[in-house]
Amino acid sequence: MTSLHHYPLRSGTAMLAALVLAVLLGACASSRGPDGPPRNPPAGVASTPNAVPRIEPIRVGGPNKPYAYSGRTYRPLTDDEPLTQSGLGTWYGKAYHGRPTASGEIYDMYAMTAAHPTMPIPSYARVSNPATGRSVIVRVNDRGPFERGTVIDLSYAAAARLGILRGATPVKVERLTFDMIRSGSWKAD
Repeated sequence: MTSLHHYPLRSGTAMLAALVLAVLLGACASSRGPDGPPRNPPAGVASTPNAVPRIEPIRVGGPNKPYAYSGRTYRPLTDDEPLTQSGLGTWYGKAYHGRPTASGEIYDMYAMTAAHPTMPIPSYARVSNPATGRSVIVRVNDRGPFERGTVIDLSYAAAARLGILRGATPVKVERLTFDMIRSGSWKAD
């Protein structure tokens, strides 16, 4: 790929090009509309059942290959490794509803799913809210979040059930390994 740095531009031309690029990127970002909750969420969304873990092969490549976002490189796990993290949990809603996820599946904000920057896709995880003692089981099928300190981005339904719809909330995330799924030990907690 050829870098623009090899072609000197007049400062006015460079400034105009940067301005046009900024306007185009801003238009793309705003075409999604603001994210947030649905206008009329279905009754009982906070009672949505957990995802039911099953062993799904971890694909090589695709959503599990290394990628870069906002100047940072991420290297997704490609083996059935345990992963436990603590940090902030957030959620995403109507701006992404009906759009493809990193797995190629369509995002459904009413399903028990999540986005994680490095868990293999697909994966299952237990996400717990230490302040309330609530926990949910989600299927990881997307990439994100990309804010420092934020460890998982939940669907609207998962966030409602976990009680974190008001904003970024401390959570604990544990990836469910194939052994945990086979043995059913994930149910014990």
